[in-house]
Amino acid sequence: MFKKSIMALALGTAVVFSGAASAEEKIKIGVSYPTPTHAWAAGMNWHAEQAEKRLEELYPDVDLILVNSPDPAAQASALEDMVSVNQIDALVVLPFESDPLTDPVINVKESGALITVVDRGLSKEGIEDIYVAGNNPELGRVSAEYMKSRLKEGDNIVILRGIPTTIDNERFDAFMAEIEGSGINVLDHKHANWNRDDGFEVMQDFLSRFPDIDAVWAQDDDIAIGVVAALKQAGRDGDGMFVVGGAGMKETIKGIMDGNELQPIDVLYPPAMLATAMDVTVAAFKSNGPVAGRYILGATLIDKDNAEQFYFPDSPF
Repeated sequence: MFKKSIMALALGTAVVFSGAASAEEKIKIGVSYPTPTHAWAAGMNWHAEQAEKRLEELYPDVDLILVNSPDPAAQASALEDMVSVNQIDALVVLPFESDPLTDPVINVKESGALITVVDRGLSKEGIEDIYVAGNNPELGRVSAEYMKSRLKEGDNIVILRGIPTTIDNERFDAFMAEIEGSGINVLDHKHANWNRDDGFEVMQDFLSRFPDIDAVWAQDDDIAIGVVAALKQAGRDGDGMFVVGGAGMKETIKGIMDGNELQPIDVLYPPAMLATAMDVTVAAFKSNGPVAGRYILGATLIDKDNAEQFYFPDSPF
């Protein structure tokens, strides 16, 4: 597992990074991210808090300073405080938006801090020392591979996409490329904005127009909740159709563990990626090996055989 390898790396001999504090001082690492507004982000926040406790217990000389911000301006202000007040040695940042946070992150870098960027890239290249993100094309490809394993030529699917963004395009394009030539028919695809209510409404529309649907790619577990609600309301949740979501919501994972035939699998978009970025950043100060670079986390297919590994009942997601 990736996190195990990071911890093994972190247990190596310490080296002095260019911005590291001396052995007598605290190594201060700022962690900045948007205030959680939906389930996946709440899970990300929970995993980050768990990582903070674990890493500070493992390394008493490490001080992780977690700050979430409700908008880009507040996040930029938080970054200024991390430099002027906390005098951080490193920054782990998941930008609220790319453009407004690029110059504030550059300012942090100019202070001498190590920069780790998570998930959403900045609008200029070469700023970060470390980049940690989920694999959006892989999420689409793995979802399509599963569809091909369950469906035959002539079967019909519908697709509920996310918000019109680069991330959504990467997922959708990879999915379509993988099923090309399989003979599976995509009846329609619409954006459901990674939202339960929109997922419900879009699926209602699909059900009213298409009497023969064999599977649904919902792309996201929140969308999938709306899809399942629409299927149940229409009485079509028992006709052999199945739904593939994504991200790793605990309720979805528990259903897989219990043998839910309507949602038999999920595809991981790790809510723990911010925690992983914290592990990697600490390793930059505690390892005697190179750490800088890109860490693209796998989009694991979660089924009944491995679901327990991804089930965190205390997480809000």
